[in-house]
Amino acid sequence: MKIVKKIAFALLVVFIGMQFYQPEKNIDNNNHLEVFLTETNPPEQVRMVLKQACYDCHSNNTVYPWYNNIAPVSYWLADHVDHGKGDLNFSDWAAYSVKKKDHKLEEVVEVIEGNEMPLEEYSWTHAEARLTEAQRKALIEWAENTRLLYKLNQRPE
Repeated sequence: MKIVKKIAFALLVVFIGMQFYQPEKNIDNNNHLEVFLTETNPPEQVRMVLKQACYDCHSNNTVYPWYNNIAPVSYWLADHVDHGKGDLNFSDWAAYSVKKKDHKLEEVVEVIEGNEMPLEEYSWTHAEARLTEAQRKALIEWAENTRLLYKLNQRPE
């Protein structure tokens, strides 16, 4: 029993220490989405869906819930955001080649059709991110139409 108390005390010390060393937050209040929105021109319904279900993990600005201030949740969320931005970052749209933009939109269609996005664990705490069939269809239609524009602008290799 003595070893259990020592382990519990050590875990408590680690937990308290973690509260003082939080991961860096993903916050950028500049016009980080301007290029993406101007270039892809999503309809208002799609803009709202992107804002409610995508940007927290796939842009340079995350709106954090209150529980993000508690470690280890803050580390878990930071990892999700880093992973999401690594797959697709709407804030970096200007840096993507036309071919890459086309490919990213193709992936958007695939994950929406496969009900892979938004992540289920994100939807648990963000009810507005639970997409209806009509929202999914609107996202897919917008992405496919935008891909057509990029295909027209791709140069043959």
